[in-house]
Amino acid sequence: MKIRLATASDAEQIARFNQAMALETENKVLDWATISAGVERMVSSPELGFYLVTEKLVETGISGCLGVTFEWSDWRNGLFWWIQSVYIAPDFRARGVFSSMYQEVTRLAHLEPDVIGVRLYAEQDNQRALSTYFKLGMIETDYRLLEALFNRSSKR
Repeated sequence: MKIRLATASDAEQIARFNQAMALETENKVLDWATISAGVERMVSSPELGFYLVTEKLVETGISGCLGVTFEWSDWRNGLFWWIQSVYIAPDFRARGVFSSMYQEVTRLAHLEPDVIGVRLYAEQDNQRALSTYFKLGMIETDYRLLEALFNRSSKR
């Protein structure tokens, strides 16, 4: 498999993968206009983050993706890279696709002197994903994820 940075031509498939992931893991239907605009914006704005995709070797198209966004830690004077929007097409699961992408993220992170760690959040009941993350050496933190959502239906 080939892992590479996503380009604008991958945005539609990444958005479709995000819709599939949200439906599969959280039973949420993502609005197409919002998710496609969000993916296109991140692909074209490297200050927001980036996506990695895996290319199928036999066919055309991508078999998986993940996004990386950035969080500044004043406590540590460095950046955390947050892995999110992970999706592997069903036919390519349990073949090491995520593990390979994770290794690429950590390889890229080690090249950046300000990056001090990699984080991700996972659905509490997604035991398959959690098992994979633990096998890769990730640990569970003492933090809980909280949020306050704003109803902004037409963001940019």
